[in-house]
Amino acid sequence: MEAGVAHLRELSDPYCRWPAGSERLIRSAPWRRMVVVGDSVAAGVREPLDGYRDLDASARVAEALAAAHPSFEYHNLGERDLRTAEIRRRQRDRALKLRPDLLIIAAGGNDALRRSFDEERFEEELTSIVGPLVAQGARLVTIGLFDLARSGLVPDPYAGPMAERFDRLDAITSRIALAHGGAHVGNHTHPLAADPGIFAGDRIHCNARGHAVAAANLAGALACLLTSHASVPSA
Repeated sequence: MEAGVAHLRELSDPYCRWPAGSERLIRSAPWRRMVVVGDSVAAGVREPLDGYRDLDASARVAEALAAAHPSFEYHNLGERDLRTAEIRRRQRDRALKLRPDLLIIAAGGNDALRRSFDEERFEEELTSIVGPLVAQGARLVTIGLFDLARSGLVPDPYAGPMAERFDRLDAITSRIALAHGGAHVGNHTHPLAADPGIFAGDRIHCNARGHAVAAANLAGALACLLTSHASVPSA
């Protein structure tokens, strides 16, 4: 079966289309070494879905960069189930050794799942990861999470408090990205953020459609970095 036929639903899905001009900008980007750090979102954990490519969001963008630059390197250090402090301990030094010029990070979801979520500690830990990498020369992009708590997939009475924690998580993550001259991918406020159709059967991770949507949002954020060096939420 031809790829276009196999992925027909994705090709006709308006939320999976990259913003106009973004692929051209990304192909002309100066980045040659992209490193992804974080939890299962960073690692690309997902559930296949008929009609959509079974490829995670970061890998889709790496594909576009690699197509234009034969020497391009893509390293994904993401591991599922890690909290931000564990990401710092397990991945920061490895990322520093790779010397990325583009850093993608998805962290905090496993922290915010807990009622004991400590906002100040999360902010300190995330800053301690991205700060040294930005100082080394990496452009920073933080990944916002979709709004699982408001999708109807999280039972009451847990959904309300969880939604509040994840709102705060997104605000902190966005603030850190801006403070380091980077971009925050605003998946949390996307029109499909709480649509149950983008989530996997485990009611935690995304399916292939969710990753296709996230890739379009990531492409838009990168295009904005390339044109205005500003953090722009997803459309």
